[in-house]
Amino acid sequence: MSLTTLTSKHRLRAICRLHRIQGHMMSSRVEPEVLLEKVGRAGVITMNRPKVLNALNLTMIRAIYPQLKEWETDSDTDLVIIKGSGGKAFCAGGDIRAITEAGKVGDPLAKVFFREEYILNNAIGTCKKPFIALIDGITMGGGVGLSVHGRFRVATEKTMFAMPETAIGLFPDVGGGYFLPRLRGKLGLFLALTGFRLKGRDVHGAGIATHFVESKKMLDLEKELVELRSPSAENICGVLNSFQKESSLDCEKAFILEEHLPDIDRLFTSSSMEGVMQNLKVDGSDFARKQVETLSKMSPTSLKMTFKQLQLGARLSLREVLVMEYRLSQACMRGRDFYEGVRAVLVDKDQSPKWKPSTLEEVTDQSVDECFSSLGDADLSC
Repeated sequence: MSLTTLTSKHRLRAICRLHRIQGHMMSSRVEPEVLLEKVGRAGVITMNRPKVLNALNLTMIRAIYPQLKEWETDSDTDLVIIKGSGGKAFCAGGDIRAITEAGKVGDPLAKVFFREEYILNNAIGTCKKPFIALIDGITMGGGVGLSVHGRFRVATEKTMFAMPETAIGLFPDVGGGYFLPRLRGKLGLFLALTGFRLKGRDVHGAGIATHFVESKKMLDLEKELVELRSPSAENICGVLNSFQKESSLDCEKAFILEEHLPDIDRLFTSSSMEGVMQNLKVDGSDFARKQVETLSKMSPTSLKMTFKQLQLGARLSLREVLVMEYRLSQACMRGRDFYEGVRAVLVDKDQSPKWKPSTLEEVTDQSVDECFSSLGDADLSC
């Protein structure tokens, strides 16, 4: 059988899988995938795909964006609240399986999804009305983009935050290049490269959430927020502060990475990704060895791309970062590691991706620089 025939068969299978995913998305809708409600003077957005941990898809993005822009200019709307349904997740990320199948066959979804998602991220970051994300549950990838750029982010003991993209041949997008390098020291770079998971109060301790409120108090918090009369950012903050003071759960626990912050700052300070790995190997502590083990599983291309993304992002605006990240997203769609990472982690689940190139040293600076190159007329505009 010829290589051409094999390639054609793989392409046909990918098209069939994409159609099945899209068909299921259409046929399984009993309720709207996102609820958009006006409660008092608050606009309330509820991600409503609990069976898939409120994974974000294009339908949801296209519902949220115009409504957010309308509320932003509506004199009867004073604040916006975003939350997830189901009790397990705020939003566990983007609909990666659909994007993967689309990218394999050149379906426009691989461009359109990232473009419209990033435009929404920018709209949240620039929203003129107070934007409050109630991140009660799993918050990863695309869910981070729906929350972290808002004025207020409220974590609970059920919150689990992570940006695990380097494990699937991607990079911490949705504005990760903006907010991660603005965390204290090298913490953001550490989270971006390793995909380290933060839970509960640690999400607040890291500076990702602005407040911590116990999960059982979230309904009362939302009720008090929507009942505020002519709420300002100051009195919204006052309400959040009062609920935080009443939330004593785990208050005695130190930030999970507190003792390692000096090590993170020292070991992750370098002019290159290879330098970081060298620092970790030379250090030889248990903490450093664990990071070497973790990083050795990640896509070398993703690691070098992410390192440069955060280097550049530290000096850029959110809009400029999203333009850069759209270029990176399309480089990943053109490449190989993203598809291999999704196969190994999400599809076959053998957790054994075969990265190409397989080492940091084989990933040339030129190949990384090309990922950041302008797309000309196809560049993101937001």
